[in-house]
Amino acid sequence: MAEGTGPHDGEPPEDLTAAEAGMWQAFRNGSVYDLSCGDALVDDPHGGHPWGPGRTVRARVVCWLLLDGPPALAGRVSSLKLVGVRISGPLDLAGGTVEPYVEMRGCRFERDVLLPEARFTTMRLVDCSVPRLEAARLSTEGDLHLPRCRFLGGIRLTDARIGTDLLLNQAVVHRDRSGRSIAGDGMSVGQDLQAEMLESYGELSLRGATIGVSLSLRGARLVNPRARLALNAPQLTVERSLYLTPAGVGAQARSGMTPAQGTRIQRFECEGGIRLDDGRFGDAVDFEGAEFTLADEQELSLRRVQTPELRFLGQRPARGRVVLSGARVVNLVDRADSWPGPGRLHMGGFTYENLVPRGPFPLTLRLRWVDAASAEYTPEPYERLATVLRESGADEDAREVLLAKQRRRRESLPLAAKLWGYAQDWTVAYGYRPGRAAVWMAVLWAAGSVAFARAEHPPLKAGEHPDWNPALFALDLLLPVIDLGQAGFWQLRGGWQWLSTAFILLGWILATTVAAGATRTLRRT
Repeated sequence: MAEGTGPHDGEPPEDLTAAEAGMWQAFRNGSVYDLSCGDALVDDPHGGHPWGPGRTVRARVVCWLLLDGPPALAGRVSSLKLVGVRISGPLDLAGGTVEPYVEMRGCRFERDVLLPEARFTTMRLVDCSVPRLEAARLSTEGDLHLPRCRFLGGIRLTDARIGTDLLLNQAVVHRDRSGRSIAGDGMSVGQDLQAEMLESYGELSLRGATIGVSLSLRGARLVNPRARLALNAPQLTVERSLYLTPAGVGAQARSGMTPAQGTRIQRFECEGGIRLDDGRFGDAVDFEGAEFTLADEQELSLRRVQTPELRFLGQRPARGRVVLSGARVVNLVDRADSWPGPGRLHMGGFTYENLVPRGPFPLTLRLRWVDAASAEYTPEPYERLATVLRESGADEDAREVLLAKQRRRRESLPLAAKLWGYAQDWTVAYGYRPGRAAVWMAVLWAAGSVAFARAEHPPLKAGEHPDWNPALFALDLLLPVIDLGQAGFWQLRGGWQWLSTAFILLGWILATTVAAGATRTLRRT
């Protein structure tokens, strides 16, 4: 810059180009400085059409205006509003305090934008081409808007503090050297983080981030198939809701609103794993319509997540795992066709208080859902489901779930215990259907009465026996402990002796299984 001139006298320095001098005056006036030509193809900041010196300003002149610019004209507020401008050289505002309002639309940056530890009121880059945004520990009083921008080398917002909203709608962000597209670990956003229809090619990292209202990834596409994670956000805190849902595409579509009928829908798509472990969400985690493409070793991980409502309504992932271990949910809103199959669902320690199925979800499918939760027998998923069903008034369904638990447990037992389990199942269904014992007893009693009516039955002691009654004799054999005064007075031989022994054994089996079922019932109550 020429000596003797500077920003405080209001006159532009002598060595400014014509484009820079025009920007200088627009800054003092607070007006928009537009260097676009009106041809959409030429003005495309992401296209290959060259922008010459007439549309180029040096980054250091931009920095001078923002850090130590000239005073505003009388009755004006100085601000930097650029449209269709090419900024040459690195825009380095590291550690600086920028008070003027900044908005750049359709601009092209030749080099990286460097904003680490800088302070802004509000900054908006809209539809700009940026090699890389380096903004660790950036602080803004208002918004940071980056919609429709393209970042070829990623974005770094580690430990940034955004006063109100962070907008990344329709941005396209490619990975940096470490494989991350957006590094927002430890970031704090005062209100909403909107990244609707974002395209992320790399790992989107939000570890330990805090969002004051909602985090919206409606219609976003996260692509990182060769690495472990496409979204890495453990210990994420969102005061209201996380949306991984569809977005409406078109002029009528509005952010955060249900798309109107006839609006084209763009799903949330993720190619790569998602990690939301230990997250806290004040209202809901919404996966409605989400599409997950996972490799065998990748996961949709919700370990120890806490939220009032989990809307698991996405498409069933063909591969990979869904992990809900230790998660705590009040309302589980789900569909039968959203859950993966056996071996790919893990729910150890997963607690929920209410089931709110969308569409048909019969008990048979719900039992398959529980069966799929672990490769080996674990009682906890069955007991949780039975508790929820019982508290909702579905006592019969709760008993069916507990019966299914016993049958699953039986398969893990040794042979002798397994045979005893089959006996309990056939007779009284492990105590959950005690009426079966009465049916078996009645059938055996009737059969025994008919059979023993034809048996030879000499008395053991002549003159010391009651009158022969085959019905009472059969019942005396079947009822252990209780003595009806028949079984001990008659002598049976051959096959009749074997039949009476069988009746005694069957009576003990029935009595033992009934006692075991009653004990289990009392323990439940």
